[in-house]
Amino acid sequence: MGIVEIIGLAGSISLLSGWRIYLCTFAVGLAMRTGWLSLPNHISGLDVLANPWVLGISAIGLIAEFFADKLPWLDSIWDTVHTLIRPVGGALLAMAIVDAQDPAWQVVSLLLGGGAALLSHSAKAGTRAAVNTSPEPFSNIALSTGEDVATGGLLALALTNPATAIVIAGVLLLVVVATLLLLHRLVKRLLRPPPPRSG
Repeated sequence: MGIVEIIGLAGSISLLSGWRIYLCTFAVGLAMRTGWLSLPNHISGLDVLANPWVLGISAIGLIAEFFADKLPWLDSIWDTVHTLIRPVGGALLAMAIVDAQDPAWQVVSLLLGGGAALLSHSAKAGTRAAVNTSPEPFSNIALSTGEDVATGGLLALALTNPATAIVIAGVLLLVVVATLLLLHRLVKRLLRPPPPRSG
């Protein structure tokens, strides 16, 4: 696997970790343990994810996140708690994928993976905070389910076909940046003082 595929795979998984860290950890570990997905030979650094303890804990986190994400008030609390966990997890996954002997590459992958996961987490948490203000629960459930499906599908595609991983990472990055810009404009509009009334 070439450096472009490695960077694409690390970027894809890091960005997806900002949405669903437990799903990413569990899916990669399960794929390695069972051989369901033909993972590239290069990512042997992820072998630890196939450990039964890691699989068990990530499965519990996956189930908890699945249900917590569907309840608006609990979702906001869950996202706040995971503001630290998701970027750290994304950074460690990226570092394990790059698996470079050069310490400089390890630091670069750690920083870029953590930054990517933090960006996607911020976009997710900001979007969900806006949706969670809606009095009806259906929009929150629909958005959460969409995130579940998108994360699982894109993760499987990136793992089984690393050549597409760079495209996935690029598209995800564009979506995340566009979402953050829209959220920024929304917040600015909400915080703008009302125009003074004449007369």
